Amino acid sequence: EKRSTTLKGRLMATLFFEPSTRTRLSFECAMTRLGGSVVGFVDPKATSVAKGETLADTIKMAEAYADVIVLRHPNEGSARLASEFSSKPIINAGDGAGQHPTQTLLDLFTIKSELGKIDGKKIILVGDLKYGRTVHSLAYALSLFNAELIFVAPPQLQMPSEIISGLKERGITPVQKNALEDVIP
Repeated sequence: EKRSTTLKGRLMATLFFEPSTRTRLSFECAMTRLGGSVVGFVDPKATSVAKGETLADTIKMAEAYADVIVLRHPNEGSARLASEFSSKPIINAGDGAGQHPTQTLLDLFTIKSELGKIDGKKIILVGDLKYGRTVHSLAYALSLFNAELIFVAPPQLQMPSEIISGLKERGITPVQKNALEDVIP
């Protein structure tokens, strides 16, 4: 079905402290198609944040209105911090160079749909692995499926050492390469 009333009477707050098109619109479309409503902002300069309101204050205000809060923020760990101030669920829609778990769910869905399964697959992540929050989340998620991970990036944009360490703690030792030509075969 294209429409549902599952979330009729429910309100989602989208608090986007950073620019976004796909993530914000996907959340807003999903909420609307499920019968719910959306409030929020896409420019913190047009809110009390511009006058010095803290993240904690913004979250407390939003939770008074909404049933769930979707947060995109430039500071790593901001969604986790926001969850400490809210009794309502906080959905991390991207936090600095940290994580982007909602994109990871879509990536996992795509891999499974295209390849039939995720378990044990060889997955190569290419590009800006240092600052690309989507690949940070995806690497952790793929480790849950015992995927063989190969990271390809120039040395200055390789996966952060703390993520490599976290993967090793989970039993995954990724291979790191600097050139795509090294892994194409």
